[in-house]
Parts: sequence; structure tokens; C-alpha cells
Amino acid sequence: MAEVTYRPVIVFAKTFFASLGIKFDIVGNEHLPREGGAVLAINHTSYLDFAFAGIPADRVGHRLVRFMAKDSVFRHPVSGPLMRGMRHIPVDRESGSQAFRDAVTALRAGELVGVFPEATMSRSFEIKEIKSGAVRMAMAAKVPMIPMIVFGGQRIMGYGQRDFTRGRTIAITIGEPMLPTRGEDAEAISTDLADRLRTLLDATIDRYPVPTPAELADPRGAWWLPKRRGGTAPTLEEAEAIDAERRAQRDTTT
Repeated sequence: MAEVTYRPVIVFAKTFFASLGIKFDIVGNEHLPREGGAVLAINHTSYLDFAFAGIPADRVGHRLVRFMAKDSVFRHPVSGPLMRGMRHIPVDRESGSQAFRDAVTALRAGELVGVFPEATMSRSFEIKEIKSGAVRMAMAAKVPMIPMIVFGGQRIMGYGQRDFTRGRTIAITIGEPMLPTRGEDAEAISTDLADRLRTLLDATIDRYPVPTPAELADPRGAWWLPKRRGGTAPTLEEAEAIDAERRAQRDTTT
């Protein structure tokens, strides 16, 4: 099937990133398959993670990634037609069975499927609790699952953040494929996935540009770094408390 929407969107995204002077630091591209299906299990810290996480696959044989995203994005008058045109996969959180089936079908057809197993963005920029869906998809489709870290997008577009300062770095680290098989404990493998993502996150931060004196002079400090790595982001526990408060506020207004 001709990609009449996806390819032009990629060209636009690359042009936009170039206009911002974004520097991509990508390690582990050799772990992405040049053909055949695979689940990309990606951390989630920014609204641009979809676009950034597709860059490594584009560099490996111009492969495309079908991302799983909440169905409300597909109902939006602007993003909806684009998401459908790129054949991404809508997820209804009230009933995710159809999304699971669609993802497995795409994987069996040789597609790369991008999944954010934390489900929502991490305010702490640490790895949150991992859902088992990515593992179960890989099992059902009999394809590898590849952990991936994207770091730096939170500085551009994240919770309460819109900053298009030129010259930001987006660091991406792709880990070795995991091969979950039917009959194995999906929850145990999900725990292993979380551990691998944490290790990859640390490796990514290790090579990420250190905060400049001007950034450290900001009253927020290095807000985009996890607290345990010298930043001022909330801890996992503090971030969960913020998320719980936001959810409660939404519940009282609906």
C-alpha cells in the first residue's frame, strides 16, 4: 500500500527538526530489524516522542513505525485524518482488545509497532510502572520486542512546557531485542523490560549534554533531569501524587 500520508509527514518532521537545529544522538540502531515485525517498547516523556522514536527506524531501510495512541487523538479534526492516514493504531482504554488485535495483525504482516508501555507520560522522567501489553503482543505475534529510550523531548514539548530554543539534543538508545514466547510469564518479562529500560535510561543520560551554567541558574534548575541524576524533576512518588491530583480534578469537572 502506498504511503501517501506517512512519507510526506516524515519529510515535514525532518524539516521541522532541522529548523530547530535538533541534534540526534542515536545508539543501538543495529538492534532494529531491516525487515519483519517487532514491538518497539519506548519510554514516554514528551508529546513529540512519536516523531522522535520513528527516526531510528527511518534510518534503517526507511522503515515506518505504526504507533499505538489513545483514540481521542484519532477523533481530533486535525490529527485524526493524519493518524488514520499513517495507519497508526487507536487505543480505547475502556476496551483495548481491538487495539491489541490490530497491533498483532500489523506485527504478523511484518510491521514495526511502537508501544509506550508506561501508558502515560512520566513527569519524573524515570521509568514508571510497565504494563504487560507490549510483551503479550510480541508473544502473540511471535516477534521480538525491542526496548528504546528517547530522552530530551521533554525540554521541547512536555507537561506545561513549550520551548523551541534551537540546538537541543535528542538522545535515543535502542537495546538488544527480547524474545518473549508463549507460555512465559508476561508480568515477569514486563519487569525485566522495565529493568532494561532503566539501564538504558541511565546510559542515555550518561552521554547527554550536561546542563549549562545558564540552565542551572534557572529557578527550576535542571528540571528536565531525574532527581536522582542531579535534576530537580519530581521523584516517581511525587509525580504519582501529582498525577493522582490531576485525575481527581478531571473527575470533579466531568
